[in-house]
Amino acid sequence: MAVRLRLSRFGCRNKPFYRLMAADSRSPRDGKHLEVLGYYNPLPGQDGGKRMGVNFDRVKYWLSVGAQPSDPVQRLLFRAGLLPPPPMLAMGRKGGPRDMRPVDPLSGRVMTEAKQVKQKVDEDESESC
Repeated sequence: MAVRLRLSRFGCRNKPFYRLMAADSRSPRDGKHLEVLGYYNPLPGQDGGKRMGVNFDRVKYWLSVGAQPSDPVQRLLFRAGLLPPPPMLAMGRKGGPRDMRPVDPLSGRVMTEAKQVKQKVDEDESESC
């Protein structure tokens, strides 16, 4: 049995709420699961941030016994500091031309010209010292 860490959708239309589940890879998205590991609310709260709660001990356990996180779960666990950054491939569409602009490894966003110039200046200053 292959175990996947994935999100199961709850909430109503236009107000999604997700639970982080350990489930058999053959079961449906909102179907039978092995364990609830946390939650993720993508809608911003009053402070403007997205809310996430994860039981880190159980997630570490499932990863240690070979559970594979889905792509969205991998990004969430990276933001929580539990996994290394996923490989960043900035592509427009599948099979389309690759976007060759540099990607910030921490946020996953495309870097702007000003950030690139600032990083080059910082690197030049550190080399000259």
